[in-house]
Amino acid sequence: MKHLDVLCRLIEFDTSGIDGQGCREAFAYLEPLLTAAGCETVLLRIPPDEADGLPGRMALVGHRRNRARPRLLIYGHVDVVPVAGWDGFTPRRERGLIYGRGAADMKGALAALLGALWQVRCVELTYDATILITMDEETHQMSQLRYLTRYVDPGTCPHVLSLDAGFGYVSIANLGLLQVDVRVHGIATHSGLAHLGRNAVEGAVSLMSSLTELKHAVVQRRSQVRAHPDTGLEFMHARLNLNRIEGGIARNVVPDCCEFSVDRRLLPGEHVDAARDEIRSAMLRVTGVEWEITREFAIPSVQPCDDPQSLVLAGVIDSVVATSGLYGDMLSGELPAAASNYWGGSAFATGLIRPDCGIHGMNEFVSEKDLDQLVEVLARFLTGDRKEAA
Repeated sequence: MKHLDVLCRLIEFDTSGIDGQGCREAFAYLEPLLTAAGCETVLLRIPPDEADGLPGRMALVGHRRNRARPRLLIYGHVDVVPVAGWDGFTPRRERGLIYGRGAADMKGALAALLGALWQVRCVELTYDATILITMDEETHQMSQLRYLTRYVDPGTCPHVLSLDAGFGYVSIANLGLLQVDVRVHGIATHSGLAHLGRNAVEGAVSLMSSLTELKHAVVQRRSQVRAHPDTGLEFMHARLNLNRIEGGIARNVVPDCCEFSVDRRLLPGEHVDAARDEIRSAMLRVTGVEWEITREFAIPSVQPCDDPQSLVLAGVIDSVVATSGLYGDMLSGELPAAASNYWGGSAFATGLIRPDCGIHGMNEFVSEKDLDQLVEVLARFLTGDRKEAA
């Protein structure tokens, strides 16, 4: 099985659509590859009422069970963010790089996992292993992860390895998330008669100004968990960003509505309720503006992973890549909270993401060398043989 070819084929599936069609096609492609790599597979259909009302949701599970061994759950996802401005679903190989949507986040890591499983298909694993591949990670999948608990059969205190992380180290912490959409109400009128209306855009500006003051305090907060040096940070930092604003219908009309979005990233140990209260308090300090919260989405923060297998993985990475360590990621995802709340485990992670590889942007890419090395890392980790398994 040629993992580089697997990645190029995976990139061709447009797995960004809300209808999930591309994800289902990717699962159909991956299932026989997992079977060929020695896994017992099951393609699961998730009822809409277990997927926030979304129809056609599925997950792919692969087992290499050995109940005498420690339980290991390996996680990945096939969905990607949409493409805009480039041909992201046509893979391109140039100068040792593979370009395409999902190359780094995270179809490349799935291809590496398949390459590793194929390599050790005739070797007894160190773990009682189950692979879980999902969809909707880029939007919302917590209810799906809860539903899938019975099918992954986590047991007691499983080791949980996510492949949705940075390259060359082990991630032991992520940021939590709180997103808030705010709608500001005004009264529309002719711009020359502005005194008869109420400008919703200007009201939004006042609210955002107060939130920007809050941001100055939030970004000073730091975790004791070190961030990877490639981020340019020494420790994990809290974040508050105003990432979207929309309002007004014409240059000569006082707008009656304006909407904006707040994106708050929480350090391990910070709580969603406290972050929400801070945001609301900042906006309530502004008088004369009518506003409401129209949408809220949250991912709880989770304390850093202390699973000793994270140290084992770090040692394997060091033996292959000659760099390693345990770090916190400045990214967010629902897997750590699901691992803790539903599966009774603690998630650690590695993957293929580098800060300069353009994830979620144009011309996303991954290094073929990184892919080859991740195959070797995973093969050695799964067999417990750092020198010979790969």
